[in-house]
Amino acid sequence: MEDDALAEDLRQAVGELVRAVRAADTMPSGGAAILGHLDRGGPQTTADLAHRRGVTHQSAAKSVKELLGEGLVRTEPHPSDGRKLLLHITDAGRARLQRERAQRAGWLGTAIRDALSPDEQRRLRDCVPLLTRLTARITEK
Repeated sequence: MEDDALAEDLRQAVGELVRAVRAADTMPSGGAAILGHLDRGGPQTTADLAHRRGVTHQSAAKSVKELLGEGLVRTEPHPSDGRKLLLHITDAGRARLQRERAQRAGWLGTAIRDALSPDEQRRLRDCVPLLTRLTARITEK
């Protein structure tokens, strides 16, 4: 049961950290998430993005419509299914995503430097590979 307590403490701490960092975002989280998926995973359909994000198709479609209107994504016909459209991140979308990521990293970096001693910063750095492995294990399917 000690492992369960650790898991709950970690879940809560990481969740609060993610919510705090997202507060610095200048664009809606749905749009930022879609841009991130397109940047990392390449062209995808709205249905693919909805599935990856764990949201309804309607929710993803609303975010996609906003991104299209801002010129942050573009569409092209799906190569094997003419009923579908593939979404691509545009250069403007990639630049906006990079600004969002830089803002988050800068904000979090400042918080790390202000709140943690150099020794604590080294200990935190050592935890990053562990968190990455945990994430990979959780997302294995």
